[in-house]
Amino acid sequence: MSGFREWHNGMSYQVLARKWRPKNFAELVGQEHVARALINGLDSERLHHAFLFTGTRGVGKTTIARILSKSLNCHSGVTSEPCGQCSACVEIDEGRFVDLIEVDAASRTKVEDTRELLENVQYAPTGGRYKVYLIDEVHMLSRHSFNALLKTLEEPPPHVKFLLATTDPEKLPVTVLSRCLQFNLKKLPAADIVQRLSYILQQENIDFDESGLRLLARSAEGSMRDALSLLDQAIAFSGGQVADSEVRNMLGTIETGHIYGLIEQVHHNDAAAVMQTVDALDERSPDYSDVLAEMISILHHVAMEQQVAGCMTEDWDDPDRIQAFATDISPQDVQLYYQIALQGRDDLRLNPVPREGFEITLLRMMAFRPWQEKSVSQGMAASPASAGSSAGRMPSSSVAPTNSVPSDSSRAASGGSSSQPSDWLEIFNALDLRGRSRQMAANCQLEAIEGDIVRLILDQSHANMLSEGAKQKIEEALTGFFGRSMKVRIQPGIVSSETPMQREQRQDKECQAAAIESIQQDENVRMMEEVFGATVAVDTVQPVDKSQESSG
Repeated sequence: MSGFREWHNGMSYQVLARKWRPKNFAELVGQEHVARALINGLDSERLHHAFLFTGTRGVGKTTIARILSKSLNCHSGVTSEPCGQCSACVEIDEGRFVDLIEVDAASRTKVEDTRELLENVQYAPTGGRYKVYLIDEVHMLSRHSFNALLKTLEEPPPHVKFLLATTDPEKLPVTVLSRCLQFNLKKLPAADIVQRLSYILQQENIDFDESGLRLLARSAEGSMRDALSLLDQAIAFSGGQVADSEVRNMLGTIETGHIYGLIEQVHHNDAAAVMQTVDALDERSPDYSDVLAEMISILHHVAMEQQVAGCMTEDWDDPDRIQAFATDISPQDVQLYYQIALQGRDDLRLNPVPREGFEITLLRMMAFRPWQEKSVSQGMAASPASAGSSAGRMPSSSVAPTNSVPSDSSRAASGGSSSQPSDWLEIFNALDLRGRSRQMAANCQLEAIEGDIVRLILDQSHANMLSEGAKQKIEEALTGFFGRSMKVRIQPGIVSSETPMQREQRQDKECQAAAIESIQQDENVRMMEEVFGATVAVDTVQPVDKSQESSG
């Protein structure tokens, strides 16, 4: 716990992001492509006068710039391996090297600031080999400031180097970009961040759980600086260590065991168990959007594992569970769960009660599984896996099969007849619809009829058709069909059975194929092919409309 004692001493403590900032190219993490280019340039003494480092926050832009400054001014000569001991190296590390002029462009955007900065460019360095201008967030400079800088970039003195850093290179004028050697720094992989955090904690003699480090790495989103800041916070929060449970409490994340349990319960259609798990989650007041995000990430790992075994599980908290899911859950189900979770996360912002939106998302996963045989009996829906037990069943109004229809008893209760059409294809053909409303209805599938409410699923590839006007016309047509006032609820999603439009397209293809076959089998056509070498232009063949043929 000596690391904690050092932290606890207050004034003597230096934050990890500064204490463990790389001091040479060998210590850099995850930016090997940039380090290699700079090392080769330094070793061969082929150095550009202006360098531009781009990338998101905390990936090492200014760190690399400082290392390059040491390489240029080290007393041992221009080298890719600065000694770190001479006065130039030490002063650069401590931020007090007189010939390294660091500028935050965000706070010095005026052209007067830039001109004042560049006034001394012509003078030789005071104590170093090169005068280095490190301009951070250079994209924040004004247009006039860029013009002032451009003149110096075009004709730089031999003793001056410009190191520019930005998170938004798109805002830089092309005239500036064309005069710089550009390096794009990438976000750091979580595995690299975990490895670095682990090394630092070992050097600091601080106990840690590797699973906790993985949580910190994922939260850092590719930024090593953010990861180190979170690590500092976790050490303080946990009282001098980095424990998985404490990190979860600090970040507000949920135990992955709950997420694994939900996926397993959904897959087994055990709605009662799902609701119990949701109750347990709710006690911790979670952000349900984050819960769905965790579920999406797990399902992504499962899908990747199914396609390329072992490619995604080595850095995950529980690779054994991922591999088990990859074996037990079909790829179709994984893709369906993923899509519904993704859509559900987007829908949460529209729901005034987030828990309800989360529950509906889970119920959709159980309801919209067309390849899972389901039955509708006395208002209950059950899968083969749960047919022997009522524990996993939910009312059909809550969990309806994708192409569910009302039972005879529900029809009778609503004033209908048991012989009333319940197939959407049959209902659609009887509706008096035209234009956009007909197109929208043709791309729908019946989910359920619940009293006076008709629930439809609109093929998500045609979600742009959804409009209030078209929906109102469908309601009017259904009111006329059923003989009572009807309401329509339309939700974009994955259709599992043939829509009227898909049936029409299929029938057109079948008619086209039959027409081509009929012509190719015709004796006269075959004779012309044999005698004259003729061929049938199949793309010009059109099936005859029998109704028009008979009326003509």
